[in-house]
Amino acid sequence: MSVKNYDVVVLGSGPAGEGAAINAVKLGQKVAVIEMAPKLGGNCTHLGTIPSKALRNSVKQIISFNTNPMFREIGEPRWFSFPNVLRSAEKVISKQVESRTSYYARNRVDIYFGRGSFVDNNTIEVIERNGSVERLQAEKVVIATGSHPYRPADIDFNHSRVYDSDTILKLKHTPRRLIIYGAGVIGCEYASIFSGLGVKVDLIDTRDKLLSFLDTEISDALSYHLRNIGVMVRHDEEYSKVEASDDGVIMHLRSGKKVKGDALLWANGRSGNTQGLGLENIGLQANSRGQLEVNRNYQTDIESVYAAGDVIGWPSLASAAFDQGRSASGNASSNDEWRFVDDVPTGIYTIPEISSLGKTEKELTDAKVPYEIGRAYFSAMARAQISHEPVGMLKILFHIDTLEILGIHCFGDQAAEIIHIGQAIMNQPGEGNTLRYFVNTTFNYPTMAETYRVAALDGLNRLF
Repeated sequence: MSVKNYDVVVLGSGPAGEGAAINAVKLGQKVAVIEMAPKLGGNCTHLGTIPSKALRNSVKQIISFNTNPMFREIGEPRWFSFPNVLRSAEKVISKQVESRTSYYARNRVDIYFGRGSFVDNNTIEVIERNGSVERLQAEKVVIATGSHPYRPADIDFNHSRVYDSDTILKLKHTPRRLIIYGAGVIGCEYASIFSGLGVKVDLIDTRDKLLSFLDTEISDALSYHLRNIGVMVRHDEEYSKVEASDDGVIMHLRSGKKVKGDALLWANGRSGNTQGLGLENIGLQANSRGQLEVNRNYQTDIESVYAAGDVIGWPSLASAAFDQGRSASGNASSNDEWRFVDDVPTGIYTIPEISSLGKTEKELTDAKVPYEIGRAYFSAMARAQISHEPVGMLKILFHIDTLEILGIHCFGDQAAEIIHIGQAIMNQPGEGNTLRYFVNTTFNYPTMAETYRVAALDGLNRLF
């Protein structure tokens, strides 16, 4: 067994691991990455963000073909099976792996494919996939091992009709009716994806409204839209037991109801990937969800050990994980103060998309902040009419006196892109953050960016 020395060793090659590794190299560090899977990219590339968003894009194209009158000259609406649609996602995954492999190669990062675990605070033992064992000595270690779907013990996930958000990508048929338990981001995204394929969806929500962290108006819009496309949303429900058989799945709810489907997708929570890391050898303990606590420098209770990404919990977004990883290795590699990632736009890839940043109406009302609202409805925008995407709205919350932008909420096509225009203005210091920017700036026409001008004018017209 050989021993190799590094400045930084990163556990995991998802967004947080990649951000940590590449940034450490740029700061002059010798870096190694340990990846348990046979290919780089982490769960983001192989099981989560990339495949689900590629799948969503394909379904969105199918919906467009089947609902746009122009395409009737080509043919009648078509039905597509889930496995066929999934093939497009597989092509994207291979391209992503190729790109990421080249990043590490160009930056001379050593890659170890296998399971890494702590021997002590500065020593990682790697059992590689070929069976060989290596020991890596490191000044600093960044844990970026991601997360996995939470699986309650009383549900048989080995059954052929029971899936979680990882295994759903192995579904070999298209169910007529699907039960989705958990109406968080993942549950809502898959509800719109499967509904777009013509599947009847029962979405079981353990809370009283969808995505309660969103602005109420946006949450209500999502709820209306899901129901409008045939999703049966059941609020304030919890399961008591699940019966899976050869001909379907029956979910018994504590309220006494029973829901039957051809398959079950469990989408209720995720747990950090900390098992098997040897944390007990360094006196580090994860919480009940397998997540690690860190300070604002992404440092754990062990001075030489940092953590970033889904393994630390909120916000559990690929975008944030990449920046968290950069900050973790930045703090580990230098004395500079790297930023704590808390300015994170929410991107939810339902059909249509949702994205938000800043305060909600409820938060501002509770804090007694005097605000006003500017809205722009996509149905009135030329670009949305041209692209046949009339569903949606941009909503700007701003201070009545200073016109400071306090929150931006968007529901509709390209919402995750549109939000960044407002984000750029919100991040301007002092008087640079003002609603008047959108009135005094010329936008290309027709574009979706123009919604900011329309929403700003609408808001200013409400002042007196």
